[in-house]
Amino acid sequence: MLFFIKNPEKGKVKTRLASAVGDEIAVKLYRRFLLEMLSTLNRGTFLFYLCFHPENSLSDLKSWLGDDYLFMPQQGADLGERMKNGFIDAFAMNFKRVVLIGSDIPDLPLEFIEEAFSSLQEKDVVIGPSFDGGYYLIGFKDKNFSFRVFEGIPWSTERVFEETIKVLEQEGLTVHTLQPLRDIDTIDDLKNFPSHEA
Repeated sequence: MLFFIKNPEKGKVKTRLASAVGDEIAVKLYRRFLLEMLSTLNRGTFLFYLCFHPENSLSDLKSWLGDDYLFMPQQGADLGERMKNGFIDAFAMNFKRVVLIGSDIPDLPLEFIEEAFSSLQEKDVVIGPSFDGGYYLIGFKDKNFSFRVFEGIPWSTERVFEETIKVLEQEGLTVHTLQPLRDIDTIDDLKNFPSHEA
């Protein structure tokens, strides 16, 4: 599994949230979200990599999280290219089913990730839509991986999920859709999150 994370630097994470709560609280919240998600992933039976951005932040992340995790730098000019390259690298390591998640859903249930992996035994692709029109999870079988899913998508808009589904349909791939979840990008998202004390 690929867990896409950013180095928690002020001004670089949760920028839309920071405009309402300030950079320091935004970083503090992002760190907490990431740790909550790590505690969920640590309960799983699957191997996962912390795919970090920017590429030069490995020492910062290791000093915070320790050396016990598998780290992999994100590579590419934009989010789509970085996700595409993450899948290419994982399939090059002979993984047959690969699932990628972001770090914006601190309450992502472990059961959803397990459902994603098991669905890839039958389906070509799995995707978890988020309420803002994006997605929080995407996964492929090695034989059915499509580069096109990450090309020409209007990232950070409410059309990401819809445009991605269009590409998957054009490619003739079978899709398992998970239950929608809310990612935490804005102050309204935070207010709707069950436990959000900074």
